[in-house]
Amino acid sequence: MDEPALPLADQQSKAEMPALSGTGSLSRRMIGIAALWIMVLLIGGGIALDRVLSNSVEENFDNQLEYVLTAMIASAEIDTLGEVRFNRALGDQRFLEPNSGLYWQVNASGVSVLPSRSLWDRELKFDARHTDDSVHFRNSDEFAGEPLRIAERSIILPDSDRQWTFVVAQDRESLNAQIRELRSVLVSSFLLLALGLIVLVGLQTFYGLWPLRAVRESIAEMRSGQKSRVTRPLPDEVMPMVTELNDLLDHNEKQAEEARRHAGNLAHALKTPLTVIMNSATARAPDLADAVIREATTMRRQVDHHLARARAVGRRGHAHSRANVWDSLESVERAVSRLYAHVRLDMDGDKAIAARVERQDLDEMLGNLIENAAKYGGGSVFVTVQDTGDYVEMLVEDDGQGIPEKERIRIFDRGARLDTGKPGTGLGLAIVRDVAEIYEGSVMLEESEDLGGLLVRLALPKAI
Repeated sequence: MDEPALPLADQQSKAEMPALSGTGSLSRRMIGIAALWIMVLLIGGGIALDRVLSNSVEENFDNQLEYVLTAMIASAEIDTLGEVRFNRALGDQRFLEPNSGLYWQVNASGVSVLPSRSLWDRELKFDARHTDDSVHFRNSDEFAGEPLRIAERSIILPDSDRQWTFVVAQDRESLNAQIRELRSVLVSSFLLLALGLIVLVGLQTFYGLWPLRAVRESIAEMRSGQKSRVTRPLPDEVMPMVTELNDLLDHNEKQAEEARRHAGNLAHALKTPLTVIMNSATARAPDLADAVIREATTMRRQVDHHLARARAVGRRGHAHSRANVWDSLESVERAVSRLYAHVRLDMDGDKAIAARVERQDLDEMLGNLIENAAKYGGGSVFVTVQDTGDYVEMLVEDDGQGIPEKERIRIFDRGARLDTGKPGTGLGLAIVRDVAEIYEGSVMLEESEDLGGLLVRLALPKAI
């Protein structure tokens, strides 16, 4: 089924969006890391286990040789000719079979070698200079094609002043065969274990990441208009992300609704002045120019007011919004001093405190308040910054006539002015109130106890 064509504006917006590129599969990353770690552990464990078991097999092989060697020494005695003989035969039949792979031999300096019948026409190498007071094990390749494991010990028998060396040798092929079989079992077992663990990790990864697929499906449903929020039950680890996503959607919807409301309010506010201008123009009224100027001024006030609110609403969602109050005050003080050179502006309070607000909006609020104080005051303005816990309070006082208490609520209305003799739009306090409320702050009018004029108390959330 063909995908429905997007509107031209959406196509342009989609074309302007930067192409997003992924950083690889999360599943492959998790499985790859787990597989690598499994292989490292199994290889290390396999090598250690192989070493332990091989040593154990070799030790058992050596114990058998030592047992035969001990039996030889125990049954050996010196005959009347001064040579070694055994008072009882060794029990293993292989000592009697030529080239059987199991041999013994008795050596001493100055006498003939006494070999087992299994050696036939061969004999084991003997170094008279080498002696072993305890059993010594070694490997030897002196017989071609028949690697040997040799146990030997040097001892002086009773009734003899010679040092006799008793040697037992056995073909290592049986030992090597056991070790090879052991390693074959280990390798096949560990490979099977590794495969099983990797498959298990794959299943665990697939099942563990399944909730993310559910989130993707829910977002697709929201985009298609089937749902407005992610409502599926999800694991605890995913729910914080889903909660933040739903909160972001709430925030965006709230901003969109406020934008629609502002647009409607602005359209309604502009409708009446435009109607007056149209009626005057249609009737060819003699005061048309005055009506246009008057109504255009009204429209400009409305546009300025709604634009200020729209800018504040658009910037409110930034979690990192932060503005240093003192820096903003100094900036406003420089601007007001140039406009009202006769006004004395003093500031006091915490110079390091910051408010959770965008710098442009803070400048606009403080600029309106301080400019009003300079314009309508008697020439002295005092600004105090103080920390009240969760909020930053900025107190703007002047030495003017103040505002009667019954007029303090009306003065916040758009276009309300008590002194019409001075230029202005009457929107300053209305803008301050609306922007402060957008940032969950407040503005109140009081009487200044120190200067006697108006005190404006602006409170904004404190930045942490």
